[in-house]
Amino acid sequence: MAEHARWTRARLGRCGPPLDLLTANFERHTYAPHTHAEFSIGICVGGSEVIDYRGGHIRTGPGSIVVLAPGEMHTGGPATQTDGYAYRAMYADPSLLADGTLLAGTPHFRDPVLDDPELAAAFRHAHTTLSTCPDPLEVESRLPWLLTALSRRHSTARQAPDRIPGAGGVALLVRDRLADELTAPPSLADLAADLGLSRYQLLRAFRTTMGVPPYAWLAQYRVSRARGLLEAGLRPAEVATLVGFADQAHLTRWFRRVLGVTPAAYRNSVQDAAHLLG
Repeated sequence: MAEHARWTRARLGRCGPPLDLLTANFERHTYAPHTHAEFSIGICVGGSEVIDYRGGHIRTGPGSIVVLAPGEMHTGGPATQTDGYAYRAMYADPSLLADGTLLAGTPHFRDPVLDDPELAAAFRHAHTTLSTCPDPLEVESRLPWLLTALSRRHSTARQAPDRIPGAGGVALLVRDRLADELTAPPSLADLAADLGLSRYQLLRAFRTTMGVPPYAWLAQYRVSRARGLLEAGLRPAEVATLVGFADQAHLTRWFRRVLGVTPAAYRNSVQDAAHLLG
């Protein structure tokens, strides 16, 4: 296993707080004792690491989730002299984990090593996509949902009610505002604050009513708007900007997800059909 570590940074919303992400593969590296201001959430993806934490030793294995609390001194190194260790980690502000709970303070995890294959797979996927995702609304939707799930499943925090009063009305207000501000949509944090909700509550209300999170609804709405512009003869690169996608590649990914073809293929097919009818 070749040793390397790479730090990247995502951001929650266009002007939201940063989220640091670490991809690490080590053979022999041992960390000096240190702490983090944020929760350290790591997913072991290979080998095994031994971590000194809270006066004891914890050992990771592939698929395990390790949650280290802010301000807690810890260190870590390979569990054996022959096998390295590899993991993916994200460093999240405590407020993000408390978003969907009734706990007035920082969630507490009695056991730092968690066995939750479903959540581990979701975190690993999110880690891979967050730093390269071109849609701020998607980043802001994915991460609080996952962190709230982590806190609700495994911390001592009491869960906030899943039922959001007036969820249907909340969803329609959010939908209309996203449609009206297509090219520069508000952040989830701003939408939630305007409605007196947390991000998690807003996401819950929207998904319950619309069946998809806000970023997915907005992407599909943008695709529907893009179809009309492509039918009018505009080029995909022009259309992407006009409907709010980050670039042509972003438009193409969602266009194929929704309609099964690329924007260029769609434009050519409708133009060919128009010529035949003409």
